Amino acid sequence: MSGIFTDTEMNEQYQEDDDFNQQEELVTDQDMMDEQNEFEQDFRDIITEGAFFSESDTSDYIVEAAYAVDSVQDITSVKFSENFAEKIGKYHFSTLQLAFDFYMKYSKSKGFSARKSKTFKNSSGDIYRQLFVCHRQGFRMEKYYTMEKRKKEPRLETRTGCEARMDVKFVPESGRWHIFYFSDEHNHDLLDTQFSAMLPAHRKMSEADIMQMMNMLKSGISTSQIFSLLASQAGGYEFVGYGPRDMYNKIARERRQIPGDATRVLKKLEDMRLKDPQLYFKACHDSRGLLRNLFWSDGISQLDYRLFGDVIAFDATYKKNKYSCPLVIFSGVNHHNQTTVFAAALIADETTDTYVWLLRQLMFAMRGKTPTSIITDGAMAIRNAVRDVFPEVRHRLCAWHLIRNATSNVGNPSFTSKFRKIMTGDYEIPVFKRKWVQLIEEFGIEDKPWVINMYEEKHMWATAYLRGKFFAGFRTTSRCEGLHSVVGRYVGSRYDLTSFVEHFQRCVAHMRFNEFSADYESTRGVPVMQTCIELLERYAAELYTHEIFLFFRPFLSRAGSMRVLNIDNNDDCIKYIVCKHGRPDFTWTVDFRQEEMIFMCTCLRMESFGIPCEHIVKVLVDRDIREIPQSLVLDRWTKKVKSALNDPSGFTRDAVVISRQSALVEFSKQLAAVAAKVPERYEETRDLIMGLYSLYKAADEGDNQPHSGVARSINPYVHPTTGGSGQPSKRKKRQRCSVCQMEGHKKTTCPWQKDIDNNVLENEAIGSDDGDMCTEATAELDSDS
Repeated sequence: MSGIFTDTEMNEQYQEDDDFNQQEELVTDQDMMDEQNEFEQDFRDIITEGAFFSESDTSDYIVEAAYAVDSVQDITSVKFSENFAEKIGKYHFSTLQLAFDFYMKYSKSKGFSARKSKTFKNSSGDIYRQLFVCHRQGFRMEKYYTMEKRKKEPRLETRTGCEARMDVKFVPESGRWHIFYFSDEHNHDLLDTQFSAMLPAHRKMSEADIMQMMNMLKSGISTSQIFSLLASQAGGYEFVGYGPRDMYNKIARERRQIPGDATRVLKKLEDMRLKDPQLYFKACHDSRGLLRNLFWSDGISQLDYRLFGDVIAFDATYKKNKYSCPLVIFSGVNHHNQTTVFAAALIADETTDTYVWLLRQLMFAMRGKTPTSIITDGAMAIRNAVRDVFPEVRHRLCAWHLIRNATSNVGNPSFTSKFRKIMTGDYEIPVFKRKWVQLIEEFGIEDKPWVINMYEEKHMWATAYLRGKFFAGFRTTSRCEGLHSVVGRYVGSRYDLTSFVEHFQRCVAHMRFNEFSADYESTRGVPVMQTCIELLERYAAELYTHEIFLFFRPFLSRAGSMRVLNIDNNDDCIKYIVCKHGRPDFTWTVDFRQEEMIFMCTCLRMESFGIPCEHIVKVLVDRDIREIPQSLVLDRWTKKVKSALNDPSGFTRDAVVISRQSALVEFSKQLAAVAAKVPERYEETRDLIMGLYSLYKAADEGDNQPHSGVARSINPYVHPTTGGSGQPSKRKKRQRCSVCQMEGHKKTTCPWQKDIDNNVLENEAIGSDDGDMCTEATAELDSDS
């Protein structure tokens, strides 16, 4: 269809450059009136039937309510039929953007797309006229044909100088935008409507799709998987309306809203603290402003530390983020013998100063509570830091790392096997010393520096010196290794800092769900009694969590094979001499203070693990004590360890709010079942729900301005990756066992490694989950809480 002016006349009127940017022409109010009069005078005689001006006065536009466009919904209701161009001039719009959206919707129905072109403004800077053109208007600039040293294949040429266009003008009398000129004459073939959605201008993600995509990303679903799900919802990939590349671009734009990865992660932590006021974090920068270290611990982690922070383990791992910053996780064991996370940190290096900074942040976040025991991999920087910050804390070296070091320093599998037995053997100290001398003399390694150093540090690794010291079953950092493996399922080496923190917290949330599930398993029933000491067994089943009860039950069974050799009654203490049936040469002494109901055994397993040994159980049976005395109960292993706290979750929630949420979820399910049957209903319902969500969320967040406490931060330095030894990693030619260095098997199937973990109480699995300046960014900590 030709418009009310010829194309030649319109070309003379609009001389514009061939680019995508809008052009603006600033005119005075008088110029605008003169221009309008000039147009009306020059073209009055050539206005054809269907002209958009009224016949009596071309300055008056016919305003029909039926053709008013005041919202996106009005555009959606318009049906663009074959002869629609004949009545398009009757439409008028409340805003300029609605006029453009209208033309975009029309172009999509016809097989092309539109873009904004020339703009006219008055002396006040207000737009009073806007030209919309076909996306194939104009021609490619000459310089793009003559580019030298082109590295990529030129893009397909799409510009053809198409003259199809729509011109809109603001009419003060009606206060609306009217179509001033319209031409639907294209000099190119129009696309089939099924391909229109693939044009860049039409590949738009709806707010509902964006919200759904971002929520799925937070759940760890990949972009390609999200696209497949959206395609399934739309009825096919061709009906989605955009491609994976558009999704990647949208994600990148969302991340660029706050410049700088380091600044974004601090803003992310600030936002997290709005929901969790107890969250503590601190960032440390160097003199250039580069982010060096980042430490954080949320409210639930701090609560868990109050209950289970008597023993902590930590080490560093690499390749968990795109900067290769070492990740340090402070972890412990909860009442289900599951790994629990107390805090995490990304650090620039593994120096003593860095670890001192980390441990001090841990103490500040935990309100000064110090652990009783720490287990690490033995790195010298960590040792020095622990000695500096926790001089009174027991420090144990990881048995697995020591066995690996024995293999690399001595290189004899037989020595490694015997060293392991001496290290883990439950010997008296004189027996340990004798066996150590025999081992060293057997292999003739008395002068080896590693051997000399190990003996000097025997109090940090030999069970003989650590008997009676509580380590909650820890003997190696394999829990840390397992935890890093679990974290690796949630984070990737290409993640930036913000994504890393998001997905790391998702991993922690999943671990907390496992604890929640274990809480349920511990309360939903009673284990079947299997020992002859049924009363004590039943009491233990009610007292301990299910996992700890399974650890304790073998002691009940073994108590049945014990017998009392002698009882020595003193005034304040009764001594029981206990042995295995048929082995009177191996005895243990149990001291019983009847007034305080205190039991102490020479095996010291109660002190080491917090669970009564079979020798004490035998005394309980002998005295017909049917309940485990309170002196033998370590609260951290019981079902009710968290019930003593008023707020075990770290948050308070109103019961009425929870009830409302449940009701809304049920209503939503019913609505979804009906709306999903018809595509139009699905889209309408989705847009309606997301519109309400955006409205309510904006009302809750207010202006949503960035917090003033987050300063501009520079991304950290990208570190070269290293192995566990601190040396640059090398590609291995053949797989070797990391424990014994032999070929043919790996760590998980190594017989020596299995022997290390054979004690059921020292199960090392990850619970049931198979010159610097520091920038403060901390929460207000209540010293009384």
